[in-house]
Amino acid sequence: MNASATLLPAVVRPAVEDRHWLSSDHCASPVLDLLHALGWTIVDTPEANVHATSPDGRVYVGWLPEDPASWTRDIVWRVQVQPVEGDAWVQEFGTNTPAETVAGFITALVAHSPR
Repeated sequence: MNASATLLPAVVRPAVEDRHWLSSDHCASPVLDLLHALGWTIVDTPEANVHATSPDGRVYVGWLPEDPASWTRDIVWRVQVQPVEGDAWVQEFGTNTPAETVAGFITALVAHSPR
């Protein structure tokens, strides 16, 4: 069965000015708002770092803008996962990674976790 071109969805290409999310502004709001909405425990430190833990305690997300060890390695986000079965793993995101990208990663992680 062949679909005519008129039945296919149009390809959407946002204008360059609509792609503000492609460059990092070092704002953690997209991730922190998501974690808050998911009911995660969120703790701010006096140094302006933020630590969040999933309700089941298996996932940790750190926003580490003032952590010297993180900056030395050029990271600002750390996601650490302890699966029910298997080895723990870590994903880190660099200082220039847009927070929307990290939020998308976490959204996918949570969407595919067993309930």
